[in-house]
Parts: sequence; C-alpha cells; structure tokens
Amino acid sequence: MKYLRKIVCIGLLAASSAQAEEIGSVSTVFKMLGPNDKIVVEAFDDPKVTGVTCYLSRAKKGGISGGLGVAEDTSDASIACRQVGPIAFTGKIKDGETVFQKDTSLLFKTIQVVRFHDTKRDVLVYLVYSDRIIEGSPKNSISVVPIPPGQGK
Repeated sequence: MKYLRKIVCIGLLAASSAQAEEIGSVSTVFKMLGPNDKIVVEAFDDPKVTGVTCYLSRAKKGGISGGLGVAEDTSDASIACRQVGPIAFTGKIKDGETVFQKDTSLLFKTIQVVRFHDTKRDVLVYLVYSDRIIEGSPKNSISVVPIPPGQGK
C-alpha cells in the first residue's frame, strides 16, 4: 500500500510539474545495439515563476534496455537556472515544492527539481536530486536566481 501511495503521489506531482524540452545531447558510450549512452540537456520554465528557466543536464542510458525505456539512468545531474525575463509569481510559492520531475527508471526512480525561496536574501534556490522508494542518492546540484527589486510580487 505504501508503494501504491508513492506511485499515486508521483503521478499527481508530475501532472503539476513543468514539462522539459530537449535542447541537445552528446554521446558518452557507443552501443552496438540500441541508442548510445548520453548526456541530455533539457530546459523547463518554472510553472509558478514567470521569467525563470532552468537548464538540466542528466545522464541517460542507451543500449537495448535504454531504447525500450526499461534501463535505470544514473543519478548524475546538474542544473543552472537563469532569469530570462521579468520575474513574477503566478501562484503561491511553497518551500520544497516540486517544479520538475521525470522518471529515470521503469519503476520507482525519479529525478526532480524543487524550489526554495530564501526570503532573507530574496533569491530562488533550485535543487536537483534523484530519489527512489528504497534508496535515494546524495548526488545533487543547486542553482540560485536573485529576484530583482520590485519584481516577484
């Protein structure tokens, strides 16, 4: 029952998270059969903060299992978020809110980006990490976007 609850929560979060667009990729390991292992660069806009785009690079397994979507991607990821226009909040901002999520295995493993608002310094902090029902990964990366005076209200 606990696992089913996690799957339902993941599905609900994915429905409210941003969708990524692939910017490009590079091959890291040649595979004779199926696609090569890659590093993929994707971009997504924060769904509740206009004017902020995040760029995520992550490892993606190739081969036959990767081509069929059953391989488990590693937890390696990096993020860079930037102001690309005037910043405005389009909804209530909650610390630790998931703004992007993607499955990185057939079952139970996801890479996700959560947002925090450091009100003292008036910056948005984006954290990317990978989790799994049984065992997560301590690999993570952050990016910070300052909110210019008079914006973000």
